[in-house]
Amino acid sequence: MTEFSFYQLLRTPLEQALPKILEKVRELELRAVVVVGSETRVETLSQVLWTYDPGAFLAHGSARDGHPGDQPIWLTALDENPNAAEVVVLADGATVAAPQSFQRCIEIFDGRDEAATAAARERYKQARDGGHGLKYFRQSETGWELGGGT
Repeated sequence: MTEFSFYQLLRTPLEQALPKILEKVRELELRAVVVVGSETRVETLSQVLWTYDPGAFLAHGSARDGHPGDQPIWLTALDENPNAAEVVVLADGATVAAPQSFQRCIEIFDGRDEAATAAARERYKQARDGGHGLKYFRQSETGWELGGGT
């Protein structure tokens, strides 16, 4: 079964939270595909991943770069897995048709946006009803707190 993790952003934007989450994925030596809402967002996040921390390195690519099989992190606005990722990271309300085909599905949503929160709640219920493992993290002043669900 796929493990679903929901991350509710309350204090920082995706551009600050995503790199740290991807660092954890890479520490586990897993590949990730990050699905976001638009190609413009893909390019923005690609720049963020190159510059978020001068002392860190998150190798990644997108369709603009090519060679998906060589990329441990693939950024896209499409429902695809061209780098054979074990983890799918969903943001901006993006979805994939078969999240259960991954070992882990990480959904990051803006907890200050009612529509985004409602959509995340629905996907949380679908995962729960599908018998998948669930984790829910709420952003706090000190980091991520494991919670009871959306």
